[in-house]
Amino acid sequence: MSTLSFNYPEDLPVVEKRLEILEALRANQVIVLAGATGSGKTTQLPKMCLEIGRESIAHTQPRRIAARSVAERIAEELNVDLGSLVGYQVRFTDQASKQTKIKVMTDGILLNALQRDVELRRYDTIIIDEAHERSLNIDFLLGYLKQLLPKRPDLKVIITSATIDPGSFSKHFNDAPIIEVSGRTYPIDILYREVASDDSKNSDVDEDLLASDYLDGVVQALVELADKPQGDTLVFLSGESEIRDAQDVIAGKIASGLLSNTTEVLPLYGRLSSAEQHRVFEVSKKAGVKRRVILATNVAETSLTIPNIKYVIDSGTARISRYSPKAKVQRLPIEAISQASANQRAGRAGRTSPGTVIRLYSKEDFDSRPEFTDPEILRTNLAAVILQAAASGLGDIRKFPFLQPPDSRGVKDGVGLLKELGGITEQEAGAIALTEVGKQLSQLPIEPRFARMLIASKKPGLVREVMAIVAGLTIQDPRERPLEKREVADRLHARFNDEASDFLTLLNLWNHIEDQQAKLSSSAFRRLCKAEFLNYMRIREWQDLVRQLKSVTKPLGLTQGGRKKDPDGIHRAILAGLLSQIGIQQVVDKPVMKNGKPVRQPKVYLGANNKKYFVFPGSAVAKKQPEAMMSAELVETSRLFARVNAAIDPAWAEELAGDLCKRSVTDPHWEKKLGAVIGFEKVNLFGVPIVQGRKVQYAKIDPFFCRELFVRHALVYGEWDSKQAFDEQNKALLKEMEDDADRARSPQLAANEDDVFRFYNNRIPLDVFSTRSFEGWWKKVRAETPEFLKMTKAELLGADTAEASLDDHPGSMVIDGQEFNLSYIFDPGNQHDGVVVEIPVTLLASVRPEGFEWLVPAMRLELITELIRGLPKSIRKHVVPAKDWAAKALAAIPEEPFGDITAVLAQELQRLSGVRVSETDFDKTALPTSLQVSYKILEVDASEIAIGADLAALQSDLADHVTQAVSEVIEFDGESIERTALESWDFEDIPVQLESSHGKNKVAAYPALVLDSANGQVDLKLLSSQAQQFIEHPRGVAELVVKSIPSPVKYIESHLTQPEKLAIASLGYQGIGGFVTDVIRAAAIKQLSESHEGTLLSTGKDFEKLKNLVEAISIELAFDVSKVMLKISKAASEANKAISSAKAIDFLTVLASEKIHIQGLTTGNLVSTAGLARLSRIEVYLKGVAQRVQKLQENPERDRISAIELMKAEDLFEAAGGKIPLPEKAPDKLVAVRWLLEEFRVSLFAQSLGTAEAVSLKRIQKQLS
Repeated sequence: MSTLSFNYPEDLPVVEKRLEILEALRANQVIVLAGATGSGKTTQLPKMCLEIGRESIAHTQPRRIAARSVAERIAEELNVDLGSLVGYQVRFTDQASKQTKIKVMTDGILLNALQRDVELRRYDTIIIDEAHERSLNIDFLLGYLKQLLPKRPDLKVIITSATIDPGSFSKHFNDAPIIEVSGRTYPIDILYREVASDDSKNSDVDEDLLASDYLDGVVQALVELADKPQGDTLVFLSGESEIRDAQDVIAGKIASGLLSNTTEVLPLYGRLSSAEQHRVFEVSKKAGVKRRVILATNVAETSLTIPNIKYVIDSGTARISRYSPKAKVQRLPIEAISQASANQRAGRAGRTSPGTVIRLYSKEDFDSRPEFTDPEILRTNLAAVILQAAASGLGDIRKFPFLQPPDSRGVKDGVGLLKELGGITEQEAGAIALTEVGKQLSQLPIEPRFARMLIASKKPGLVREVMAIVAGLTIQDPRERPLEKREVADRLHARFNDEASDFLTLLNLWNHIEDQQAKLSSSAFRRLCKAEFLNYMRIREWQDLVRQLKSVTKPLGLTQGGRKKDPDGIHRAILAGLLSQIGIQQVVDKPVMKNGKPVRQPKVYLGANNKKYFVFPGSAVAKKQPEAMMSAELVETSRLFARVNAAIDPAWAEELAGDLCKRSVTDPHWEKKLGAVIGFEKVNLFGVPIVQGRKVQYAKIDPFFCRELFVRHALVYGEWDSKQAFDEQNKALLKEMEDDADRARSPQLAANEDDVFRFYNNRIPLDVFSTRSFEGWWKKVRAETPEFLKMTKAELLGADTAEASLDDHPGSMVIDGQEFNLSYIFDPGNQHDGVVVEIPVTLLASVRPEGFEWLVPAMRLELITELIRGLPKSIRKHVVPAKDWAAKALAAIPEEPFGDITAVLAQELQRLSGVRVSETDFDKTALPTSLQVSYKILEVDASEIAIGADLAALQSDLADHVTQAVSEVIEFDGESIERTALESWDFEDIPVQLESSHGKNKVAAYPALVLDSANGQVDLKLLSSQAQQFIEHPRGVAELVVKSIPSPVKYIESHLTQPEKLAIASLGYQGIGGFVTDVIRAAAIKQLSESHEGTLLSTGKDFEKLKNLVEAISIELAFDVSKVMLKISKAASEANKAISSAKAIDFLTVLASEKIHIQGLTTGNLVSTAGLARLSRIEVYLKGVAQRVQKLQENPERDRISAIELMKAEDLFEAAGGKIPLPEKAPDKLVAVRWLLEEFRVSLFAQSLGTAEAVSLKRIQKQLS
C-alpha cells in the first residue's frame, strides 16, 4: 500500500470534495455521491477507498464496455498493470487475480456472485456506479444490500449517481448522507434545431416517419458545426440500423463535398466487437483526419469518456427495452428520451473544453418530456429475479425492499413464466416454492428459458447440441456483415443455414467452428474467421460460455456426449423453454388486391394470449414459412417480429406443457368403423391451438351420453359392423312391419325409432356404450338367454294394436296375362307416394296404363270419390255426396275391372244418375299423388332404372334400352335372326312375333326391318312392341325395295324438261337422283299399304312381288310426279310473291308465319313425306297461302278470328306430341292430323279451293283422342 501513489487530477470536481468524501466514508456505512457527468467520480472513488484502507473493492458498471474502459483508466492512474491491483470482470472475461483490490465489474456479475457468496464476504466495499440508470440488476442489488448491511457492519457501500433524484437513494438507505459534486468544467451551448416534422413527442415513434427527418437533421447539424473550432462530434441515434443509415448518408455528403473529406465516421454500439469499439478511444490511423464523427446508441450516455468530444448531436430518441404485460412480449420501440437522458448526453460535450450540443427537437418538446427514464424494473420481465430470489431464500419477491417496487403485472408475468417452465408452484397466500426443475434452473446463471432448454436436453442425450445453441443465443451474433462486403458475407454464412430452423443454423455454425479449429493452428483459425466474416472474439466468447456451462451443469448430471443428428429431439428440448412462444400461421380469408391482382402479404402468426406477429426477414425460415414455429425472441420494433425461429410440430408441446394445456372435446358422434362415440379434442396452450380435431373416446367424458348414442346408432340405425343373429332377425321384422304399414297406409302398424330405442334401452345395461363393451356383455347374456334381444310386434307396439287386413293390398297384380309386383310408399309429399308398379324393362313397351290406373281394391273407393269430386260443377251437383255415389259405382264395377277408368266410370255414373257424363269430364291429373300410379322400371337383374308417374314418357325415354333388353332376353334355337346393313331380301321369312319366358312372365319380341336414318342402313332387329313394329317395318321394307331396284335416274334425267328440273331443285332435292329415289320410296310405301293393309310383309316371296311391281311403274311414275312438282314449285313461287308484295309492316307476324309454313311444305323428301295420294294437295295448300295473304289485306279482322281457330287446332296437335315437320317415326294418328291441319287451313282462309275431306276443330280433337 505504501508503494502506491495516489495522484488525483486537480481539474476533476470530485477531487475538490476528497476530504469530505473520505470523512463520510469513515463515519458512515453508506454514502450517496451525486456527481454530474464529467465530475470524475467513477475513476476517483475507488482510489479514495484504497486510501482509507479498504482492501477489496467491488466497483460495478452498467455496461461491459464501461467496465473495461474504467478499469484501464484506474490502472493507468495508479500506474499498475491491468489485472494486478486493478482488474475487471465482464460476462465471459475475468482479468483479475488474487492481488486485485479494485475489481470493476458489471452489476450482473456482482448479482451472480450471490449464488456462491450470499453475504458478499469477499468484498469490504461495494461501489454501485451510475445507480441513476436503475437497471434491473442495480435495483436488485440496492434492495439486497439494504437487507445485507445490518448483517455486515464492516461493509461500506457507495452509491454514485448523476444529479438525478439522489434523495431517493438516501431515503432507501435510512437517510444516508449525500455528497454533491459539480459536473462539467467547461461551459456548453445547447442549441435546439427542430427537424421539419418532429414525431419524437410520440411515445413510440414510427421509424418510417422519422427516416428522412433525423438524417437531414444530423447532416444539417454537422454542416453547422463545421464552422466551429476543431473537435470530434458524438451523435446519439436510436439503434444500429439508424447508425448504418447515417453512415451511408454522411459518406455521401462527404463524397459530394458538403462535408469535409478530412472527416472520419465511426460507429459505436453494443454489438460491435471490442476492437471496433476501442477505435473510438484511439487516435485515428487514417491520414489527414481532422474531425471524427462518432455515431452511437445510448451506450455512450454514461460512464464512457470518449476523448476529444467537443460537440454532441442528440436525435432525442432511443430504443428502450420495455415489457408489455398485455402482449407479454419484450418490446424494443423507439421512444423519446427523458430529460435526464438528454442531459446525460449533453454532458458528453465540454469535458475538456467548451462545447456545443445540438438537439434535433424543440425546447418546448424537451420541457414536455418526463423528468426521468422509467426504471428497468418497471419495464421488464421479472422471471429471473423471482427465481433467484426464491433460490436465495429471500422470500416473497413482492415483499422485497426494492427502491421502487415492480408493477404487480410484471411480477405476475414473471411468476407465470416460471410456472410455464415448471420451475415453481404457488402455495397458500401466494408463497412461491421451487420445484425440482426450479432448483436446477436456479443453479444455471442464464435466462430461465435457456436454462429449461438445457435441463430438457438431458433425457434425449442432446446436451452438447442444445448447450451450443443456448450459448449462441446469449451472445452477440458472431456472423459479421460489413456494409461494403455484405453480399460476400451473406453468401459465406448461407452455408450454415437450415431453412427450417435458426437454431440448427447456429448448431451448424458451431460444428463448422469445431471442425476447423481441430484442423487448423490458432493463427490459421483466426485468418479463417476473418476470411469468413466470423468475429473471432465472439467465437471465443461463445466457446468460453459453453465451457462455463459445462462446469456449472456438471452437478446437474448434464454431461456432453458425441455429436448427434436429431433435429426433432433438439427442437423438443428447446421447445421446453419456449412453450409460450409457439406461433400458428393464420389463414388469410381475403387476399389484398391491387390493380385486380392479389398482393403478396407477409404471413401472420397467432401466438400466446392472441399475439399476432411476423417472421423477422433475416430468419432462415423467412423464405419458406412453416405452419407452426417456435421463437426464441419476440421483439417489437415497427412490428412485432419473431427473431430466432424453427418449424415444429405443435403437438410436441402437449407433453411438455402438462397441466398448462386447456382441453376441450366437441362434436361427440358415433363412428361405425370404430364402434364407439368419438369426440374431437382441441388442445390450447396459452390460447394457441397446438392440437386440433384429434379423435378421442368420449366415453371417458360422458359414458351415459355415449350409451344413448350407441343404442340409437348401432342398434336402432344399424350403424355397426358387429354381425349378430338377433340384429338380422329384428331388421327383417321391422322391414315387414314397414311394408305392411305402407300397404295399409297405416303408419301406426310400423315401429318408429323411439319404439326400437325403448326396446333396446330397457335391456342394455348402463355400462355398455360401444361395440366392444356390448359384445363382451352379450357374449355372457346370450349363453343364458339367447332370445333376450329378439323383438316381437307385441313388445314394440303393444298387445292391443290391431293388425290390418292386407288382402285388399295385394303384393302383385295381373294385367294382360303378365304379373307385376307391387310395392307401397307411404310418404305424403313424396311424388311417388302410393302404389308403385314394378315393370321389368323387357315388358315396358307392351304395357298400357289402363289396368294399373284402377289401383288396388282397398284404394278404389277413395280413387273414385276423388274423380267424382273433380267433375265440373254442373255434373257434380247431381252426384253428391261424392263418397256415396262412388260406393254405388264401385258396386256396379267388376272386382277386377278393365278398360279406361274414366270411360267405365262415366258410363256407370250416367246410368245411375241419368246425367250425361263423358270420360273427358274427369281430370286424372288433379288426383292426389297417393292415388296415381308410379312405375318403377327394373333392369334384367332387378336393379332400378327409372321411376315416374308418366308411363308414356318412360316408354319414350327408355325405348332404345327396352329394345336392347328384349333382344338380349329372347332365346333362339340357333343364331339370332338379327342382321345389319341389308341390301336385299337374302334371309329367311320374318316371324311376326317371338316369345321367351323370363321369370314368371312371357317376353315378346317383334322382328322388323328398321331404317337407320343416320346412315341410311336397313337392319333386321327385334323390337319391344307391336306398335313400334308397325311403324318401323313398312319404312324398312320400302327402303330395302329402293336398295334392291337399279336406279333409272340417267334415263329419267335425260327426258325431263328444264322447268321440271328447276322445280325439283327448288323443292329441296339435291339432285335428280335424290328425287328418283324418293319417288321409288313413295311408290313402295303406297303399294305396300294397299297390298298389306293391317298386316306386315314378312316373306321373301311377297317382297319380290312388291319390288317387281314398283320397278315396273317407277319410270312412268317419276315423269308423272315431276309434272306435279312443277305445279307445286309454281304455287310456292306465287305464294312467296304474294307475301313480298303485301304491306309487311302491318301484318308482319302473319306473313312471317306463312313463310315458315311454305318452307314446311316444300322441304325434305316431299314425295314420300306427303305420299303419292296427297302430293297433288300440296299445290292447293300453297295456293291457299296466297289467298290468305290477299284476304288478309282486305279483311284483317276476319283473318284474326280464323287464326284463333287455327291456333286452337295447333295447340291440340302439339299437346298430343305433334310438331312440324313430323319426326320420321311419328304415329299414324299424328301423321293424319298433320295433313288434316292443312285442310283446316284451306277451310279457314281459302274456302274457294275446297277441302279433300270434311274437317273441323271438333273432328281434329276427336282424331287426336
